[in-house]
Amino acid sequence: QVHLVESGGGSVQAGGSLRLSCVASGYTYTRWCRGWFRQAPGKERERVAYIDSMGVTNYAEAVKGRFTISQDNAKNTHYLQMNNLKPEDTGMYYCAAEGGSCYSLNSDRPDYWGQGTQVTVSE
Repeated sequence: QVHLVESGGGSVQAGGSLRLSCVASGYTYTRWCRGWFRQAPGKERERVAYIDSMGVTNYAEAVKGRFTISQDNAKNTHYLQMNNLKPEDTGMYYCAAEGGSCYSLNSDRPDYWGQGTQVTVSE
């Protein structure tokens, strides 16, 4: 059973930075895709970024140039570095993963979800 645990959320002012981490346990895949989703109050959950086992990345237009996804395979951990945060980045951030390709993440239906970590950006 795969478990994902996020950390690193918090409150910052606009223009600030935060780094989210997601540690996976029970992961035995040789190929994988890991990513981040977010959900703002009253809005649908949206995909933010993902990275595959080869290091190929994909970003939502709203975060390109500001957010960077990365991973440490030895630690089964992936990260989301968020710079120049804006109030519209506020929401609950969820890490997600799937074994194999990024088909499920790209379809917004990952196999595994974390419990979420709150990010709040004030003016």
